[in-house]
Amino acid sequence: MIDPNPSTLALQIRKEAARLGFAAIGFAAPTPQPLALQRVNAMVDEHRNGEMHYLETNMAERANPALLLPGVQTIISAAISYNYPVEYRKGFPQISRYALIEDYHRVVRTKLEELLAAMQQIVGEPLAAFIAVDSSPLLEKNWAEVAGIGKTGKNTLLKVPSAGSYIFLGEILLDREIHSTPLTLPNYCGSCQACLENCPTGALIAPGKIDASKCISYLTIELKRDFTPEEANMIGDWLIGCDLCQEVCPYNQQASISANAAFTIHQELLNLSTEDILNLTKSSFRKLFYGSPIFRIGLRRLKRNARAVEENLKKMETI
Repeated sequence: MIDPNPSTLALQIRKEAARLGFAAIGFAAPTPQPLALQRVNAMVDEHRNGEMHYLETNMAERANPALLLPGVQTIISAAISYNYPVEYRKGFPQISRYALIEDYHRVVRTKLEELLAAMQQIVGEPLAAFIAVDSSPLLEKNWAEVAGIGKTGKNTLLKVPSAGSYIFLGEILLDREIHSTPLTLPNYCGSCQACLENCPTGALIAPGKIDASKCISYLTIELKRDFTPEEANMIGDWLIGCDLCQEVCPYNQQASISANAAFTIHQELLNLSTEDILNLTKSSFRKLFYGSPIFRIGLRRLKRNARAVEENLKKMETI
């Protein structure tokens, strides 16, 4: 058995996390986070959450993680990279990098389950834990910052040292105290304004402040109803998601940590035309996208996006 002493436990967990391919891992005590809650409330009060009404609920859980795991003593934040190169074909719909690979919910959860199993071997006794991957009312980016694994940039995305912002986050709430002094990270953005200047819809209204209702990712993924003509025009040639604010980020361009081996590009998705999408049946949609993040969106919304992109591509050809 490896020594489970709190002073060495963090080091042993870090080693296991590195073995599993995590780009970063950190530990935070579940102390109150009033500023983070204030930012969430401000977004809702200013109606910048669009129609993501789930952001208006479960505030008690966001304020108190013990409601998710009674007796929680540590929040472990872990980041895994999906920073792989991709080349888009001109005149074809663009798909965000996150959606060209296996569903990150499943991959990251599996990795966290493996990490938890390793932790239980380290301490030699059962641990009460709660695993979260982008589906629980947790202040994910805030806890990642408290744990010292990254800093939120002007595009509102977390930047992890050497990995950049092409990362997925996951958390393990644990009923055991882990002693670890978090790193003090610098502001990686500096005076750079590239993300704000290159957001085509003006969704980034100020450094670190976003109006989700104008964000292409929100429109193509989260919005459930049909587009207004203005919204259809806003998405441009993005079929699913948008990576523009990440593509122009100088820090991302120099990131040295590459994508985790669990993520492989589904090359066939890069060659899809809007006609291919619009001709999909329910069965062919399932065959093509099952296990992909795109499957969660559903065929109706995918075709809605494709119709808008088709019209936008036609407009681009005449410019």
